[in-house]
Amino acid sequence: MGNLLGHWRFKEPSTVEECDSTWGSDSESDEPAGEEDSGISESVSPAESEWAAAEDDGDLPHQLTDSPKMKRSFYAARDLYKYRHCYPNYKKSRQPNEFLNLRFYLNKIPLVPDGIYIEEILTGWRGDYDKLEHNHTYIQWLFPLREQGLNFYAHELTQDEIKEFQSTREAKRRFLAAYSLMLDFYGIKLLNKSGNVARSSNWQERFYHLNESQHNYLRITRILKSLGELGYEAFKAPLVRLFLEESLHHNTLPNMQHSILEYFVYTIRLPATRRRLLRYARQHYRPAHAFLWGPPPKRSRFKDSLSSERVQSRRVTFHPKGFFYLKL
Repeated sequence: MGNLLGHWRFKEPSTVEECDSTWGSDSESDEPAGEEDSGISESVSPAESEWAAAEDDGDLPHQLTDSPKMKRSFYAARDLYKYRHCYPNYKKSRQPNEFLNLRFYLNKIPLVPDGIYIEEILTGWRGDYDKLEHNHTYIQWLFPLREQGLNFYAHELTQDEIKEFQSTREAKRRFLAAYSLMLDFYGIKLLNKSGNVARSSNWQERFYHLNESQHNYLRITRILKSLGELGYEAFKAPLVRLFLEESLHHNTLPNMQHSILEYFVYTIRLPATRRRLLRYARQHYRPAHAFLWGPPPKRSRFKDSLSSERVQSRRVTFHPKGFFYLKL
């Protein structure tokens, strides 16, 4: 038994529906009465942690498509399922844990291959939008994950490193500064330590760029994941809500719609929070009949009754070769 358990692996889901538990515990009690505070305005609003407490790259591109046959990406759903469930088949490395991500954030080692220290990025790169746009090696160091990125010199986070990072004040301070740096690049400002966000003063210029620079949607997915890994899960929903409002209601980021709904929302681990965001999205999504992200249609009692009768009417038959099968 010990050997069997030692080789046991978590059975990964094989369909989008198996990956998505958002509506599995759906109830009318968490249906919002109307437009609730989002954490996004020129004044400070409640962050995700407050209103959530009241309730309980892929096979599709990160962009909106006009195809009437658009469907959800299994690759995206599986990737985010594994992230939300903390990588159930994660294998601990046998290599010594050197805490390279933490040491980078403590300004003890530079990022590789560029040889740049975190303090240089935080103090010298803010507002240098060309550098932030065209350099592709820093993002994996600024926002580490427990999965490999495109910079193979960057190192995956480990569970021990995550614990140490979350208990190190200097690292956490720089991490929030890095988050603020990237928000500024996208035309957004961080309002407070609760994660509330709003448009920055140059939002029009930056939103125009973000709408056309779709590789940044992959970066944003990574940033959201890293927030959750390093103790800032509550920061995700205000940012995702802002993107939903801008893309669906204000139409300032129309190209981002699909990435928000397929990726950004599903980085959030609390199903009730995902439901709130998706209900808001469903109110503003056009065409309404093409909304793919739930809730699933409710089955009538008549259909449920028919289904139950069909199951009960099945007969169990013994096959000569020694196995049972069901026959209608």
